Order: sequence, then C-alpha cells, then structure tokens
Amino acid sequence: MQRIRAAVDGRFAGVDGEDVTSSMWNVRFDPWNPDFVAHPYDVYAELRATAPVSFFEPTGQWLIARHADVNALLRDRRLGRSYLHLGTHEDFGRQPEPEFQEPFWRVIRAGMLDVEPPVHTRLRRLVSKAFTPRMVESLRPKIREIATELAEGLVERGGGDLIAEVAEPLPVIVIAEMLGIPEADRHLLRPWSADICGMYELNPTLEAQHAAVRAATEFAAYLRDLAATRRNAPGDDLISALAQVVDEGDRLTEDELIGTCVLLLNAGHEASVNATGNGWWALFRNPGELERLRADHSLLPTAVEELLRWDTPLQMFERWVLEDITVGGVRIPRGVEVALLFGSANRDEEVFSEPDRLDVGRTDNPHITFGAGIHYCLGAPLARIELVESFGALLRAAPRMEPAETPRWKPNYVIRGLSALHVTV
Repeated sequence: MQRIRAAVDGRFAGVDGEDVTSSMWNVRFDPWNPDFVAHPYDVYAELRATAPVSFFEPTGQWLIARHADVNALLRDRRLGRSYLHLGTHEDFGRQPEPEFQEPFWRVIRAGMLDVEPPVHTRLRRLVSKAFTPRMVESLRPKIREIATELAEGLVERGGGDLIAEVAEPLPVIVIAEMLGIPEADRHLLRPWSADICGMYELNPTLEAQHAAVRAATEFAAYLRDLAATRRNAPGDDLISALAQVVDEGDRLTEDELIGTCVLLLNAGHEASVNATGNGWWALFRNPGELERLRADHSLLPTAVEELLRWDTPLQMFERWVLEDITVGGVRIPRGVEVALLFGSANRDEEVFSEPDRLDVGRTDNPHITFGAGIHYCLGAPLARIELVESFGALLRAAPRMEPAETPRWKPNYVIRGLSALHVTV
C-alpha cells in the first residue's frame, strides 16, 4: 500500500497559505498492485471524498480525482503536455532525459500529442486537412466488413480469445489500411505499438524504456521509407494524403509526418483494443445490460459511450504545470506534474447519476475518456465507429457469447486492459 498526502514539505500550501503538510490519508492508491489495477474504483471514490487533490510521492505527481477539476485542467493553458516550448529541463527543475531515450522522444515530439501551441496548432491544422470527418466516415463500410469477418471467424472456431482474435486485429487492419501499409508488414505494428506505449506507464522499467526506444526507431525507419515512396508515387491512403497536404504554403516535414503516423497507431490501436476487451468484460459482469443490448441493437451508440465511461482504457493523463495554479484549495507549483485520473472522473457522483451502475441507454454522459481542450483525441470519431461496428458484429454473429473463464488484467495501469478474454459462442 502506498501513502498519499495532500502536501509534501513546506513548499506546498492550501488556501490562504494554510499549511497542509500534516493532512494525510491512508488511501490505497497503488498503481503497481494487481488488485488495484483490477479494480481501482473504490479507491477513486475514497480519493474524491477525502483527498481530491493529493500528492503521490512514488511518482512525484499530484493526483486529481474529481470530474470538474480534471475537465478544467484539461482546458487550462497554464498546463501542457510539455514544458520544452518555454524552457529547458533544468529551467523547470527537472533532470534531462537519459541520452539513450533521444530517438524515442525525437519521434514522439514530432507528433502533436506531446507538443504545445504554436507547434501543436500548426500540426493539428495540417493533419486535420487529411484526416477529415468525411474520410473517417467513409471507412465505416470497410470497418463493418472487417469486424464481421473477424466475429464470424471466432464463431467458426467455436470461440477463443476475443482480445487476440477480434479486438487486436480490427484496429491494426483499419490503421494499416488507412496508412497504406502492405499486408505482409502488418504483423509488425502491434508489437511496435505495445512497446512504444510502455514508456507512458508510471516509472517504466529500464527494459521497457529500451524496448520503447527500439520500437520507435524501427517504426520511424519503416515509415520513412514508405513515406519517401508515397511522395513520389502517391496512393489512396493517409500517408500519401499527409505527404501532399499543403496549407498556405505550409506542409508537414518528414519527421512530422512520421510522428503523426506513429501517434495514429499508438493512440488508435491501444485504446480500441482495451476498450473492446474492457467493454465486453463489463457487459458479462452486468448480464441484465447485456441482455438489454442483445434485444435492442439500436442502443449500440449509447452503449459504447457508457462502456468507455464505466471502464475507461486510459486511466490517467499527465500534464505539466507551467505556472503556479490552485486546485481544490491546494496550490500546486510550476514545474511539477499533475496526473488527471480519467477513471475516477468518469465515476464522479457529482456528475453522473448512479455512476457505478452500467446503463447501456445512458444519454446524459459527459465522460472525458477522449480528453478535452486542444488535446481532445483527433481519432475519437474513428474509435467510435470501430467500437460500434465491432460490438455490433459480435452481437449478430455470437448472440449468446459468454466468458469461458475469469480474465486477468495486464500489469499496466495507465493504459489498462485485459491480457486475454476467452469466450464460448
């Protein structure tokens, strides 16, 4: 059990400078504990009630538990995904990243997720010209075809691992089709994505860090070759579109194109896989709601939103404090990191009626699974289409699908999902 407190040493103070170093809570927030990872929601409720803004010593982060605070901080320009547009690591009292990580961050910071305006504004504008709502919606028939084929294959085999046989292949195939990655190379994408996302876990092991660097380097080199080919001979794919997009004479650099493609794979793939697995496991544990959905497939859009709320695949989103702020009466200084607890915010009783109850027909559902503000997920429309079509295909092909055993959760907390979900049909 880890100990959380609302302040640490005299630097942190509450309202009107009140010293809060003596205020401590024995809250069971332990993101490396398998029991906590499997069910963090009781701990979240305790945090919201007793320590909504609290300092977590093992990672040096401030945990933010309530929906109103999380939502506000996502939109607050006094915070950012990075501080490097304002100063060096040393300027913000941080240690420089190890030299061996440089290839990883060179790739990641060429995309839009880990940069701030004006670079973020420019990248999002350019990418949005190619990754348009019309283009995404045009993919729906193909996504339905792929989802149906995967679901029927699961049925033909008499069941199996829903994660490995449906949840994982669908977004890989969709993203590969979008980017124009040849079918013979698509087996490379899932390992690259998993290894790269390992860097975003809390205090990743040295092994995980090296794996992330290696995967980013390999994926970037692959995309560099593919992008060069598409610049000379454009096809009907997103890499070609990104390579050709021009706005008032501005265009993506090669590094920015590669960083964007890496982001699309990681954000789109990992979230969709875990949302599918978490969602089906949620339905199996709430058989009344599963029967309701089986009887009325028109509930699929609201059901997907509710499953994203009830057991969100991204439990935590981190942002740096760029100037002193006050949250919930607690002052948080420049140069530290806040950990926005999406999973807690999505169960906040101040916002959601009966938040611990799964309701596939819930219409008043302001969940923040896709974030908010300038970093709101660009791929949210695509994720929604994939999930609606995937759940719909399985409901049609396997209307009596049931779990074959109780699944185990992967050890990861930040990007949280099942290691497998074996089902019978």
